Amino acid sequence: MFPEDFMREALSEAQKAFEREEVPVGAVVVKEGVIVGRGHNLIETTKDATAHAEMMAIRNAAKELGVLRLSGCQLYVTTEPCAMCAGAIVLARIEKVYIGTMDIKTGAAGSLMNVLQDERLNHFVEIETGLLEQECQYKMKQFFKILRLKPGRRNT
Repeated sequence: MFPEDFMREALSEAQKAFEREEVPVGAVVVKEGVIVGRGHNLIETTKDATAHAEMMAIRNAAKELGVLRLSGCQLYVTTEPCAMCAGAIVLARIEKVYIGTMDIKTGAAGSLMNVLQDERLNHFVEIETGLLEQECQYKMKQFFKILRLKPGRRNT
């Protein structure tokens, strides 16, 4: 599989979030060309502020592999990770993160800040941005457009 194929899998996870009326972010963790963890936002569903796509994918990968550290793994995520998720990526020792679209409001992988490559931390994460960027942006724009049209919906 190619990087685009893995990002399409992350987009498939984002679609699951979309269908649950969650912000459509999806992520997959890959090791040696095999998906070992998947996740999508479940914040509203679980009433858990930590239930971000990246966190779910990291938890699932760690459980699948039976390890604490995900050395040698890559993370594909449709939207730039926030500070919490970026911290988890560093702690999990993920090797590289592929990002679909950047998040100028809360992104912690180059937009607002760059936790993944902060030299003060003990792990440096490679970053590649813009993978299937238009598809990832479209999914988010579509979600928020629909959300704004719904009467009585929360402002996200």
